[in-house]
Amino acid sequence: MSEDFYDVLGVSRDASEEEIKQAYRQKATEYHPDVSDAEDAEEKFKQVKKAKEVLTDEEKRSAYDRMGHEQFEQAEKRGGVGGGGPGGAGGMGGDPFGGMGGGAGGMGGLGDIFEEFFGGAGGRGRGGPRPGKDLRTDLDIDLQEAHDGVTKQFSVARPTRCDDCGGSGHPEDADVETCPQCDGRGQVTQVQQTPLGRVQQTGACPRCDGEGELYSEDCGTCSGSGITREETTLTVDVPAGIQDGQTLRMDGEGAPGEPGARDGDLLIEVRVEGDDRFERDGADLHLTEPVSFPQAVFGDTVQLETLDGSVEFEVPAGTQSGETFRLKGKGMPRLRRRGNGDLYVNVQVVTPEDLNTEQREALEAFAEAGGEEIDVSEGFFEKIKNSL
Repeated sequence: MSEDFYDVLGVSRDASEEEIKQAYRQKATEYHPDVSDAEDAEEKFKQVKKAKEVLTDEEKRSAYDRMGHEQFEQAEKRGGVGGGGPGGAGGMGGDPFGGMGGGAGGMGGLGDIFEEFFGGAGGRGRGGPRPGKDLRTDLDIDLQEAHDGVTKQFSVARPTRCDDCGGSGHPEDADVETCPQCDGRGQVTQVQQTPLGRVQQTGACPRCDGEGELYSEDCGTCSGSGITREETTLTVDVPAGIQDGQTLRMDGEGAPGEPGARDGDLLIEVRVEGDDRFERDGADLHLTEPVSFPQAVFGDTVQLETLDGSVEFEVPAGTQSGETFRLKGKGMPRLRRRGNGDLYVNVQVVTPEDLNTEQREALEAFAEAGGEEIDVSEGFFEKIKNSL
């Protein structure tokens, strides 16, 4: 038992024609065999194609709603459902994925899905060759690479013109004849009776998919679509200072357009991985630096590892735990602007957990001297500093 057409598209029974078409575009994009790796992708694609063809044809939809799914399919097999163009409802019209032969809202063949997802691989009678659609992928980099800028190689699976047939969909030695449905024009005109009167619509011929010619043999590699899916390795330059979520564009590396039209672009969303030491805020960086109690009390010079390399950081005497210091220009490069952001160092004083006898005595003496005058000449502070 096949699935109800409304359920196939995921729409309600009172959905408008535009809602149905939108749902079809989403589902067809998901299940097209040249895009999806699912084993049942081709069957799913056939189902959404069939559902869209029926539910966007006023006469067929009315019959479907009246008869129900099972009775409608039985009647269609017997040829008893109206609508459609030459070849009747359910006519294959040369469509390798089960496209219907030209009811309202559908041109049949692979033209619909390639027009809506890849930018069109058929239907050249619709006003010139259509450019390819843009494709998207992700690229992961770490914070150091985002700081320095990096050249990255990555792999992407994408549709491309079939090498064996050059995108034509048929072997070079295939026999060719003029399409009898459109007399070689690549276009057909359909007239429908609507509540507003007779409506005439001209579109690509569903039998030849706008080619004007029929071929005796489809390409065995691409099954006549002219499109295959391949894994491609590309190289992209990631600029210094790029932020998480920003997108790079590679011209002409997207889906193929119709012959004579430009290919789409590849849009690369960059994902910058988190870093264990640094927290990023735009072009600024934040770092927590632990220091010992004597370093905070007496001050010290420590080596600080930044994304620019090691730098000297002066811890002032009397630094309090939680104080923040700014190192100008030690943050991230500003994308498309000059200069760098700043590095903010948050100092955290570490309390010692294990003390030896000398250290404990020094701290006890320091505690007992609190509020009293201390004889610096006796080297009291120096003793504490050296012991800790």
